[in-house]
Amino acid sequence: YQTCLYFAAVFQAISCGIHYLASVFLVETPNFVSSVPGNITDVLYANLTGSSLEDFLPVFKAGTGPLVVKTADGDQWELSRCRCALRDASADFTYDFDGNKTVKACEGKFVYDHSEVFQSTVTDWNLVCEREWLAKLCQPTFMLGVLIGALLFGDLADRMGRMKILMFTSLCQFGFGVCVAFSVNYYMFVVTRFLLAMVSSGYLVVVFVYVTEFTGIKVRTWTSMHVHAAFAVGVMVVALTGYLVRVWWIYQIILSICTSPFLLYCWRFPETPFYLMAKGRYQDAQALLESIARVNGLECRLKAEELLEPEDQHAKELVEKEAEEQPGHPEKRLSILDLFGSWRMAGRTCTVWAIWFVGSLGYYVFSLGSVNLGGNQYINLFLVGFVELPSYLVGCFAMDRIGRKKTCAPALLLAGVTCLLIIVVPANIEALTIALSMIGKFAIAIAFGLIYLYTCELYPTIIRSLAVGSGSMMCRVGSVVAPFCVYLADIWIYLPQLIVGILAFIIAFLTLMLPETLGKPLTTTLEEAEALGHEPSKKKSALGKKDIEDGLEMNQH
Repeated sequence: YQTCLYFAAVFQAISCGIHYLASVFLVETPNFVSSVPGNITDVLYANLTGSSLEDFLPVFKAGTGPLVVKTADGDQWELSRCRCALRDASADFTYDFDGNKTVKACEGKFVYDHSEVFQSTVTDWNLVCEREWLAKLCQPTFMLGVLIGALLFGDLADRMGRMKILMFTSLCQFGFGVCVAFSVNYYMFVVTRFLLAMVSSGYLVVVFVYVTEFTGIKVRTWTSMHVHAAFAVGVMVVALTGYLVRVWWIYQIILSICTSPFLLYCWRFPETPFYLMAKGRYQDAQALLESIARVNGLECRLKAEELLEPEDQHAKELVEKEAEEQPGHPEKRLSILDLFGSWRMAGRTCTVWAIWFVGSLGYYVFSLGSVNLGGNQYINLFLVGFVELPSYLVGCFAMDRIGRKKTCAPALLLAGVTCLLIIVVPANIEALTIALSMIGKFAIAIAFGLIYLYTCELYPTIIRSLAVGSGSMMCRVGSVVAPFCVYLADIWIYLPQLIVGILAFIIAFLTLMLPETLGKPLTTTLEEAEALGHEPSKKKSALGKKDIEDGLEMNQH
């Protein structure tokens, strides 16, 4: 039962990886030059000659000199990307010209190279030159939607339930994904992708909590990390689809329907037993446990109350008694401020948010830097997704054997070391630079992958989705900052790696201060979560144990 449910939920996570990276080819800018009035009869570029601009655009490079063309009217033009110059009274048609020229604006007319990209949003709406900033705004706007969606749907999942949010976001993913393909202008395209980002982020946040609450301690690590593997598969699907389909709206439709079969069975998803118990719906939780046992061919001997710790059962009795005495008492509404309810929880939350931030920042700095590796861009993107798969396998083995904390901290340290090594490696040794970049991506993917599960285990059921949602919000802040960090390479080519390396080092040492959650049951109350990592030693005598517990209680109050 749990296996079928898990793979069904993870299957839809592929669409999140698809939509997050789809913009790589949606707003791809092919080579282009300004257009001129009249029919072109001759073209010169350095020592090359021809009769069609399209023949030269694949080899034309901005900043290396203009394309010189001659029209049927006898006019001679020098063409560059965002300007054109009309030669005055030129008799000979040569590449070099020292006479007077009349520079004219491009007037929004361009000729694009269709050898690699047949049709993109850039070519349809001329998002180049003075409109280039509109194309660059697409991904930050998408990430802004991801940021808002992570916080919004994480909170809604704690209030309304995981299953309802999964159904709503998956349906909207399909609907908004198709609507993007039928955008009639740039503004409709951006707004629709913003909404798509919100629901995609919402699904990704809630599905981590959903699968975590449906799996046992022994397989919790694998189930959480494999959601990331599904995201990486989505990245590889984008690369493959982009290679096969060069028309942006067809490309978008294909990507949107890749996971549409999920809509046929997502309405059958049950609510998680942990959420039902957290809301006091013990009879519904017991009915769900019996259904799971029946499908698995087992006799249900487990009671819903047995999933709770003894303290939780006592708390349940108190709550039921209080509910009988005060039936109209409203349920306490929790907010993001509850993540900072004490100094211990505040420090934990700040450290967890820092891991989310640097994980996302490093992830996208390494990914965006991969475009400078050379070669085929589709293969490069495919490898960027593929390299994540072994990192998650290694991360799973390490997390289950040495613990979450002892896996996350070394991974961040390794990412920091590779960043510094990239700086000192000679620029002419490209193979070593590429290898170090892949190692850095490998290491940061481990930390980026395990923080979802680690966050789930560090916080109780009542605010677990909110904790993951707020952490994902910090993750999206990192993804928004990442492009600006990459732009700092214009100041110094290794400045992005230096920033990521320093942050990774600092946060790695802060990670060592977090409690270990390996083998620990999921907590239900804030008190249980706060006590993580501060349990008294079993080797102490009964008297010593009592003293320690009294001291902890005094500190907490």
